[in-house]
Amino acid sequence: MKAVYIGSSEFSLRVLRAVAEQLRPQLVLTRPPAARGRGRQVAATPVALGARELGLEVLEPARLADAGDQIAALAPELIVLCAYGGIVREPLLSSFEILNVHPSLLPRWRGAAPVERAIMAGDRATGVSLMRLVAELDAGPVCLARAVTIAPDDDYGTLAARLADLAGELLLEALAGPRSYVEQAVEGVTYAEKLTPADRELDPRRPAVELERTVRALHPHIGARLPDGLGVISARVTDARVSPGELAAADGRLLYGATPGTLELLAVQPPGRRAMDAAAYLRGHAV
Repeated sequence: MKAVYIGSSEFSLRVLRAVAEQLRPQLVLTRPPAARGRGRQVAATPVALGARELGLEVLEPARLADAGDQIAALAPELIVLCAYGGIVREPLLSSFEILNVHPSLLPRWRGAAPVERAIMAGDRATGVSLMRLVAELDAGPVCLARAVTIAPDDDYGTLAARLADLAGELLLEALAGPRSYVEQAVEGVTYAEKLTPADRELDPRRPAVELERTVRALHPHIGARLPDGLGVISARVTDARVSPGELAAADGRLLYGATPGTLELLAVQPPGRRAMDAAAYLRGHAV
C-alpha cells in the first residue's frame, strides 16, 4: 500500500515503529526542529529521528501545505495521522483518506491531551479510536476502537505506552481492510483541552484525590508542582491531617494539605535540582 505517515511525538513514533514493516510509508511528515526539553535546545521531533533510523524519507515542513506537491506526487492510498501537533487543512483534508489515531474512546476526550485528561478525571477506562479526519476537531467517523483499563497506579508514561501498542495493533487491522466507518455518537462529547501551566500547579483548594491524579497524569513528560515551584514526581493520598496549603514533615514523611485530604509526597524535585525521594529532601530542607 502506498502510504504517508504524519506525526511528531514519542507516542507517534512508537505507533510508527509498530506498523513500519507492514505499512512502510513512502514519506513521513513531521514538525520542524524546535527548542525542546528543559535545556530548550533545538532538536528534531522524535518521529523525525526514529523514521530516519528506519530508513524512511522524512520531510519537516513548517506547514503541511508546504509538502502538498510531494504528497500529491506520491498519490497515496492512505495517510495515517498520529499526534502531529498541527492542523490539516484543505485541499489535503478531502483529497485523501486520512486515518487519525486518537488515544481515547471517542467522542469522549476529543482534543489535544486525551491521555492526561482521562487520568485527571479519574476515568476507569480509555482506549484508542481510528477515525477518518474531518474539518471538525476529532469528530470524524470511526472505523475501529478498543478500550483499555486505567489502573490506579497508571501515570501518563505507563498508560500512553499501552495505548500506543494498542494503536499499532488496530492500525494493522485497519490496513488489512476493508475499512468501514461509523459516525460518532452525538452524546457524551468531551474535550481534552491543551495543558497549560495552571494545570501543573497542585492547588491546595482542590481535593487530595484530584491532586494525586494530576501528579500521575503529568508524569514523566511535564511534571506537577506545588505553588512554590517544588516539583512532585509521585504522591499518594494519606489519612494524615495537614492544613490546606501547608507543607509539613511528620514521622519522616513529607505531607501537603489539600481541601479536603492530604497528599504524601513520595518523590520531589526542587527547582534546578535532581529528583529525590522525600527522605532525601527532608534531610536537606527545613519544613
